[in-house]
Order: sequence, then structure tokens, then C-alpha cells
Amino acid sequence: MTGGALPGPGNFVGHGGIRLAADTWGEPSSPPLVLLHGGGQTRRAWGRTGPRLATLGWQVIAPDLRGHGDSAWSADGDYALDLFAEDVRAIVAGLDGRPVLIGASLGGLASLLAAGEAPSAAVRALVLVDVAHRPDPRGFRRIVAFMRGHPDGFADAGEAAAAVSAHLPHRPRPSDPEGIRANLRPHGERWVWHWDPRMPDSFEGRMDPPGMAERLLDAARSADVPILLVRGGISDVVREDVAEQFCVRVPRARRVDVAGAGHMVAGDRNEHFLDAIVPFLQTIE
Repeated sequence: MTGGALPGPGNFVGHGGIRLAADTWGEPSSPPLVLLHGGGQTRRAWGRTGPRLATLGWQVIAPDLRGHGDSAWSADGDYALDLFAEDVRAIVAGLDGRPVLIGASLGGLASLLAAGEAPSAAVRALVLVDVAHRPDPRGFRRIVAFMRGHPDGFADAGEAAAAVSAHLPHRPRPSDPEGIRANLRPHGERWVWHWDPRMPDSFEGRMDPPGMAERLLDAARSADVPILLVRGGISDVVREDVAEQFCVRVPRARRVDVAGAGHMVAGDRNEHFLDAIVPFLQTIE
């Protein structure tokens, strides 16, 4: 692990022995903090967040979730939420000390179940990034539709960047589309997203099944750790009333909104995201 701004490589073993690639920043002797990206993203989503948190005294670990980035794919194509939660438990068990978990979307749901359901992962606190107990179905369907789009891939990074800009019209288009190449992998003469293409099939209908909302609320209460819900101010996935209800029903939860950010809060407004979470991190014992 490295102490500078550049990430060091790492590997973890998830549930069932699956290999999980990771980037790390900070000193091994610092308290651990794990960044868990959303569905369809990779650990590169935290490329600006990880180094900054390391300078504040954290040992930061950002893994690729199973089926994403450089991590291994589920052999049977199964990407049930419980499998992601089991991977989080395995990551936490491999660390020295109780970490803070910062999870965006899918990463937040997996963190919540890992910390709040038996066998509970021993964590210090949770930061849930634009995820609560009940997603807005319109926003969720839009994400799945994006993941299903362009099954034949792209001719180059510019085409992929244009697809992202169409999906996230509120975010300024990058001046250099080559930055998106870390989220792509070569497939013949084309470039495809760096995730298992079977994943959207596994996600469909599984993220908000009957009883899931109460299960997530129960997990949040049972975790019995400080929880910060960071909602994107213009999110179409977590409605304001749902975020408020989550905090009312989970005694140790509080909420902050990041103005101008959509569902991908850190990617949309990273500096404001850091401004929202750092005061919370400074209160954790």
C-alpha cells in the first residue's frame, strides 16, 4: 500500500473464493475505510475520492465488485444482492481493524446487509451514497436500460463517452474522452463496458422485491453504527421523502444532500461530496 496520491494494487478474496481487485491509498497503519462503487461502475469511480481521504489519515481500499472491472465474474452469472454482501463481509474480515464503509448504490446496499445481518461485518460506520431502503423505480429502470444499451460495444472511447453524456445530461461532457477507457475492455475490434454482460439480467427484479424495504431498514437499525445518507440533490433514484423516511426510522442515521448531483454523487460533484462526508468521518471514534 502506498502513502502518496497514486493507488497501490491489491487483491482480496470474496465469497466462494472469488478474486476481487482493488486499489489502495494511505498507510497500512491508518484506520481502514472501504469505498464500494455502484452497479455498472468500477473502482475507478473513486479515483478522486480515495487519494483525498488518504491525506486525511485513512487507509483507503477501493475494490472492484464481483463481475466489475478487474475482479472475477460469477461463474454461474448470479449477481444476487446477498452475494455482494458476502463479498463485503469477506473484505472486512481481511482487514486490520473495523473499517468505515462508504457504498454507492449497489455498494451501499451490500454494505448495509453485510453490517446489519448475521454474520454481521464489524464496521465503525456506514456512508450510504444515494441509496436508501426503496429506490424510485423510474430511476432504477433507467440505470438498467443504460447497462443493457450498446450490447455490441463502441468503436472507440469517444462513442462510449457520448453514451455516458446522454445518460447523464446534467454532467459536463469531459474534454478528453480517453478518460473513460478504464471503464472499457477490448472485445474483438470493439470496446465494451468493463462488467459481466449477464449482470443486468441478474439485477432485473431483484433490487426492490417484496419485503426488501423492511429488510434494509431492519439491517440499518441492527447495524447499530452511525449512518450518513448522502443523497444527490437531483437524484432520480432516491426521492427526498424516502431519504427522510429512512432517517426517521433508523435512529442513528442522518442525511445530507449534495446540490446539483444526481445518482452518481461523487462522480458528479466530488468536492461537494467530500465536503458532505468529511465532517461525519471526523466524528467517528
